[in-house]
Amino acid sequence: MTGRRPIRSTLPGGLRGRSRATRTGVLSAGALVACASLAAGCGVVPGATGGSGGDGPITVMTWAPQDTGATNKPGMPALAQAYARWVNSQGGLDGRKLNVLTCNDHNDRVAAAKCARRAVKENAVAVVGSYSQYADSFFPVLEGARIPYIGGYGLTNTEFTSPLSYPVNGGQPALLAGLGSALADACGPVTLVRPDTIAGDQLPALLDSGLSSGGHERAHDQRAAEDATSYDDQSGRALAREGTGRGEPGCVVPVLGDRTGTFMDSFRRASEDHPDVRTATVLGSVDQTTINASGGAAGPYEGAYVTGWYPSVGDPAWDGLKKLIKEQAFGNNDVDAADAGVQTTWIAYTVLKKVVESLGDGEVSADTVRRALDDGLQVGTGGLTPDLRWTFADKLASVGFPRLVNADVTLQVVRDGRLVSARRGAVDTTRTLQNADVA
Repeated sequence: MTGRRPIRSTLPGGLRGRSRATRTGVLSAGALVACASLAAGCGVVPGATGGSGGDGPITVMTWAPQDTGATNKPGMPALAQAYARWVNSQGGLDGRKLNVLTCNDHNDRVAAAKCARRAVKENAVAVVGSYSQYADSFFPVLEGARIPYIGGYGLTNTEFTSPLSYPVNGGQPALLAGLGSALADACGPVTLVRPDTIAGDQLPALLDSGLSSGGHERAHDQRAAEDATSYDDQSGRALAREGTGRGEPGCVVPVLGDRTGTFMDSFRRASEDHPDVRTATVLGSVDQTTINASGGAAGPYEGAYVTGWYPSVGDPAWDGLKKLIKEQAFGNNDVDAADAGVQTTWIAYTVLKKVVESLGDGEVSADTVRRALDDGLQVGTGGLTPDLRWTFADKLASVGFPRLVNADVTLQVVRDGRLVSARRGAVDTTRTLQNADVA
């Protein structure tokens, strides 16, 4: 696409905002050998391991895929290690030294299980702020050792069902439900381009829940390889379908993680004869860098709606994260305050800090951390999320998401090549998700 497309001056009616303005601005030995053989695979901020009583060190783990041909999240473990340096320089968590282990799950189910087994072997009290699409591999290991999983990225439904999971955002369910609601009044035919993976199989029903809430027909489900180097065929097929609609122009929704930019390169070439077709996606699949690389205001993202979990990076609520990065991760390009994975890790460690503080001088172990969370500890995040409190009697238990306690999403739009807020405050997608067909 070579020119700018007109942008709607009004927002779609399917979403009703809820302002945050009143809030503060704000493994086994074999696995160890495997990790050691991977240069960036596993790391540790030095210190003793295990649960602690009194003033002993606290060990946790953060994992994410790195150096793979698909989605990578190196900023998450990098931020975790920077956080440990930061809190330890200030006396630790409530006086205890924080020991952060990291592991590379390689976007591989075997490696994900190895990371979990290493967390067990090292007596980690929690896995914090992590990303993996292989919940079926790592959760059984964590559950067997009763190690809590705090602040996963929300890629899989298991993260919202396991009694050991304590998510800080609504994951893909909330992002896609919110996006579907936004597109219901703005688009003709909608095509979802998503990974041909187990995690990807869960996405269509979530987008459809939002579309259906606005009286729109379901999206066309188009699978794609998550590690492709070109998406010319997928782009052509998506555009062919959008051309069959009547009334509103069609919308193409690529949700391919790091490969979304690759898809948009192909889509840009293929869409030159389809100037009215719009795009939309979710944060984590696009950021400002992606938009710039695709042509900015003249690119295919112009006018696109993008849903995210948190306030924009310019919000004062992120000042603490920015200060940490400046002091402990300056010069590390992996640690970007605008990255949704980095943001999620920051919030997850905020939860861990509040849990440790709530335990006072008592033992800090997987059992006591889990018990504090299960007993109704309420955690404020300075306005980045609603106050968090995990229970199995929550509003979304009836549709299979008993651990989804934060269904808020923010709506942004690409305007003049910049990703800007499309509405003040956040939108609660709870009611939309209650009607999702995720069986």
